[in-house]
Amino acid sequence: MPTQLIITQLLNHHFAAPVTAMLRSLHIQPKFPNAPISDAFSMELLCFVVLLVYFVAVRISLSIEKPSGVQHLAEITHEFINEQSESIIGHGHERFSSYLTVIGLFILLANLMGLVPGLESPTADVVVPLGLALTTFIYYHYHGIRANGFGYIKQFLGPVWWLYWLLLPIEIISHFARVLSLTVRLYANMFAGDLVTLAFFSLVPVGIPLIFLGLHFGVAIIQAYVFLLLSMIYLSLAVSHEH
Repeated sequence: MPTQLIITQLLNHHFAAPVTAMLRSLHIQPKFPNAPISDAFSMELLCFVVLLVYFVAVRISLSIEKPSGVQHLAEITHEFINEQSESIIGHGHERFSSYLTVIGLFILLANLMGLVPGLESPTADVVVPLGLALTTFIYYHYHGIRANGFGYIKQFLGPVWWLYWLLLPIEIISHFARVLSLTVRLYANMFAGDLVTLAFFSLVPVGIPLIFLGLHFGVAIIQAYVFLLLSMIYLSLAVSHEH
């Protein structure tokens, strides 16, 4: 039985049986049938709940006369996402604001969870960054096809027709490499940050680890921004009509 966070233990205590049954119905055999829910999943679920509460709080507190602190925070976030996406994606960037806001806030919150005692950063588990990268991969290709129709294939062929046979496999590989890039960049930085912080807390529990907590905080913000920025760049390339 793996070591589990308290919240993971609670989830497994109440939901292990139905989750295991569901997985087996999909022909997936969990390694630990009595504890199929991992720490990474429980932290993702916590991120989801926190963000859901945040968005609900923003919605019910909207006011022109007396905007609340939550509304101010939401407006700052919205302005930041809009400014970045407008400068990178350009015309029509508004349609992507919802996705970019959610993915950015989710990654930021997930990264910062490692700073809270008793919690972990789910992005330090490779499965989570991979899922986020695949979601972004599918999302920007969907909008690329939606914006360009069948002409979207031109992005994979290049300008010279007699080089189509060479450029097509190269472009396909490069697009799948984006998934690898997004995954490894986020996972490696967060895993290393968690590992270094834990190591120094184990060796010197007072003073010096605070420096690494500050470093972890900075890395968490930077990596969330980098993932968001790359998502915008891939979207801008996908929806561009000049291939």
